[in-house]
Amino acid sequence: MAIAIACTNSTETNLSSVNESSNESQVLKVWWDKGYTLEEDEALQQLVSRWEQQTGNKVKLSFYNNDELSQKAQRAIQAGSPPDILMNDNADRVLNPRLAWEGKLADVSDAIAPVKQFYPDTVLASVYFYNNLKKQRSYYAIPIHQGIPHIFYWRDLLKLAGRSEQDIPQDWDGFWKFWQQMQDTLQTQHNRKIYGIGFPISAGVVDTYEIFEQILEAYDVQILDSQGQLRVDDPKVRQGIIKCIDWYTQFYKQGYVPPEAINWLNPDNNRSLLNRLIVMTPNNSLSIPAAVRQQPDVYRYKLGTIGYPNKPSGKPMRYLALVKQAVVLADSKNQKLAKDFLAYLIQPEIIGSFLKAAGGRFLPVHKLVWKDAYWTDTSDPHISTAAKPVIQEQTRLIATAQNPAYSLVLKESIWSKAVNKVVVNGVAPEQAADEAIAQIKQIFAQWQ
Repeated sequence: MAIAIACTNSTETNLSSVNESSNESQVLKVWWDKGYTLEEDEALQQLVSRWEQQTGNKVKLSFYNNDELSQKAQRAIQAGSPPDILMNDNADRVLNPRLAWEGKLADVSDAIAPVKQFYPDTVLASVYFYNNLKKQRSYYAIPIHQGIPHIFYWRDLLKLAGRSEQDIPQDWDGFWKFWQQMQDTLQTQHNRKIYGIGFPISAGVVDTYEIFEQILEAYDVQILDSQGQLRVDDPKVRQGIIKCIDWYTQFYKQGYVPPEAINWLNPDNNRSLLNRLIVMTPNNSLSIPAAVRQQPDVYRYKLGTIGYPNKPSGKPMRYLALVKQAVVLADSKNQKLAKDFLAYLIQPEIIGSFLKAAGGRFLPVHKLVWKDAYWTDTSDPHISTAAKPVIQEQTRLIATAQNPAYSLVLKESIWSKAVNKVVVNGVAPEQAADEAIAQIKQIFAQWQ
């Protein structure tokens, strides 16, 4: 039976029954990403309702799909009529660093201060942005949760091919060869029209560059130095970029990635896996397991989650932590109210309950929330596996934490376009890399 990811259409939900004659400036306006499951949206709605009942405040909570929200928020900011609070899954990479630089975010240090000791340094660094108007760094976002990249696959398809998860190699080349062999076996011996690897190749989607960024990490390609300065003129860095583009695209060229992957939208690798069109796909949240959580047999026994293999160098993989953030806009008419709500939200018992009610799609950032055995219970094969890199401190931030100019590299989908050119236009990896490097240098040169 085909399964599809729900809740990707634009939806606006008015939580409070706010009278039209009410003073809108006294109503907290919150814009939030629409969840991948109904449980996720309902968990936030219930949380907001409890806060309203406890405080007597009113909230207008609106849900929008991921891409629409980012664009809508930027238009509203330009028009001088932004929401009070914005929570967008992509904003930590492509929006918040730039808004902070431009002085368009409110300083939320006072909201973070009471719980600062409970956040790891990596998490704090993800929201410590530079304000170019004030010429200083400060906390301009509230960390809410985080996503860690993992591989999701079908255990029962491995069994059909005569293999099991214990057979999956942990060396780099062997790991990826294994999934190619799964395709070959399932197609030839079982007449299954299925592809081994679900790499997005499309030019304009988040998933393509998120996975590619993890491949750069695998090959130890550092685009910026510790001071946030570009290293792309280093011949070793250039060769590393070429290698990663060539490596990423070879699976498509060899027929191990679905032809449709050149046009996939953000949810399509999820859909393709859930509809059993592919054996495995990387993803940066637990949205795939969350989609089948209500099917215990599928969730616990048929669907598998595994970490990335060791790097090509043989060293353990380090994972890109995508810390999702809520921000208060500088033009908000209700800054104090917005900070009060976020201070309530990040209390460990509140945010912990919300993340669990949302199906565990994202992982905690608060140390006290991690103490809940829910996150390490090995009877849940997905959450406990995804938690390991965080607990073992095998994570790092994406380069936007070092330099906000890198947010434009991601916004412009430089890496996604590079890999897409190779498979669609037949451009050589060397040319695609050089064009990407030129674009990155231009972005950094123009960044002010």
